[in-house]
Amino acid sequence: MAELASTARPAEPQVLPTPKCIPRLGVRKLPSKRQAIIADIEDSAPCFSKEQAAVIRGDLLTWYTAHHRKLPWRFTQDSSISQDLRQRRAYATWVSEVMLQQTRVATVIDYFNRWMNKWPTVRDLASATQEEVNSVWAGLGYYRRARFLLEGAKQIVEVHEGLLPSSSKQLQKIRGIGRYTAGAIASIAFDQPVPVVDGNVVRVLCRLKAISNVPRTSSTMEILWTLAEQLVDDKRPGDLNQALMELGATICSPTSPQCLHCPLKETCVGYKLSQETQNTRNPVQVTDYPMKAVKPAPRQEYVAVCVLEKSVISGYDTDSFELDATDSCLLLVRRPKTGLLAGLWEFPSASLESDNPSLKACRAAIDKYLESILGIRANSESELVIERKLVGAYKHVFSHIHMHMKIEWMRIHVDKKDPHWDTNAKTLNGTEAKWVPINGLHDVGLTSGVKKVYEMFLEFRGRKTITKLRGKRKRID
Repeated sequence: MAELASTARPAEPQVLPTPKCIPRLGVRKLPSKRQAIIADIEDSAPCFSKEQAAVIRGDLLTWYTAHHRKLPWRFTQDSSISQDLRQRRAYATWVSEVMLQQTRVATVIDYFNRWMNKWPTVRDLASATQEEVNSVWAGLGYYRRARFLLEGAKQIVEVHEGLLPSSSKQLQKIRGIGRYTAGAIASIAFDQPVPVVDGNVVRVLCRLKAISNVPRTSSTMEILWTLAEQLVDDKRPGDLNQALMELGATICSPTSPQCLHCPLKETCVGYKLSQETQNTRNPVQVTDYPMKAVKPAPRQEYVAVCVLEKSVISGYDTDSFELDATDSCLLLVRRPKTGLLAGLWEFPSASLESDNPSLKACRAAIDKYLESILGIRANSESELVIERKLVGAYKHVFSHIHMHMKIEWMRIHVDKKDPHWDTNAKTLNGTEAKWVPINGLHDVGLTSGVKKVYEMFLEFRGRKTITKLRGKRKRID
C-alpha cells in the first residue's frame, strides 16, 4: 500500500482509448457554454488508465486506513484467518449489506447487533421462522429483505452445506443476493478482486469521471461497473470497495460534498471542472454529477382499518355482561404473499377508492371485509358487537406511497363454548388470520405503521384490558 500511495500522480487526468469497448456516454445536460471545457471528456470513453487507477487506489486506501468508521460488521483484511472465521465474516457482511439497503448506518447498527446475537451463523438463521425474523427486523422497513435473508440461509444450508460460496457468480445464485451484495461478500470476506457498485460508489465514480447521466440506465450502470472493476485489484479488494463506499457516505455526499477534504480531489474531473468554471456565468458544480432522476409524486392511498377485539364472556344477559380481560384478543390478518409488505401481519383493513372518505364509507368497506372472512355483520342489530368507536386517523409514509388510514375499534363478545372463535391461527375464506392476546402484540413482528395503529388503540382503549369489567351493552355510534 505504501508503494501505491507514493506513486507519482499524473499532471492531468488521462483517458485510455476504449478498453473493453465501453460505450460512449450521451451528451451531458449542461449549459452550452460549458461544452468546450468538457469536449475532450465527451470524445473519449470513460476509463481509468493503469496509472490513474494506481494513484486513486493508493490515495483511497491511505485515507480509509486513517479515517474509516468503526462499525460492527467491519474487519481488518487478513488472508491467514481460518475458514470458520471467514465464513462468519461472510455471513456478517451479507446481513449488514442487506440491512444497509435503503437504511442509514446509524439505524442499522442496533438491528445488526440484535440479529447477530440471536442468529450468529447461517445455520442458526436457517432454523428460524419467518415470524421470528420479522419480529427482529420490525421497524427496518422493506420487509422483503428479511424474507430473502431467511430463504437464502435455508438455500445455503440445503445446497452448500451451510457455507457461503466464495465466488461472486455462485453467490448470485442464492435467493436475494444480487450483483452488488455478491461483490461485497466475495471481496470483503473472501479477498476476491471483484467490484461493488452501490449508490455511494455511483456518486464517487460519476464525479471522478464527470459523468452526468442518470445512473439508473443500464448502459450507464455497465460503464460504472467497468470503472469500479478497473480500480479494484487482488491486494486489498475488500478494503478498496469499502473505501469507495465510505468516501461516498462521509465525504462525497449528494448535496454537500467536502471536496477540500477528499483524498481524490486531484484526480476528480468533476472537481477540476468546478474549479475551472467557478468564475464563469454558468459554473459547473460537483453536485451536477450524477444527474438526478425525476421522482414521481407519491401515490395517495386511503384505507379503513379495524382493530377488532374479541372478549370472551363467561356469562351475560340482555342488560349486563362480564368480560374476562385475560381472554381479550385482537384479530390480525396476513397480507398477500406478493406486493407491498408481502406476508406480514396487520389489522383487518380495506382499501377505499375516494379521497378523504367519510366515516360511513370507511365502515361500509370494513364491514364488507369482515363479513367476507368472519361472517360478522357489524350493524346496530348485531348480537356480537358490544362497542364500535372511531379511534382516529394516521398517515403512514412509504417512499412511493402515502397511506391515509382511518382507524376504528370494534369489540365483539363470544361464548367460550363456540368453537368458531377458539383458534389462534387459521385460514378464513382464503385469508390467513389469528387472534393475539391484547397485550401480546409486542412479540409479533409488526411494521412501524401497524405498531402506530396499535399504540393509538391502546391509548384510546386505556387500561381496560388488565381488569375484569362489568357493564351494560353499549350502542354502536
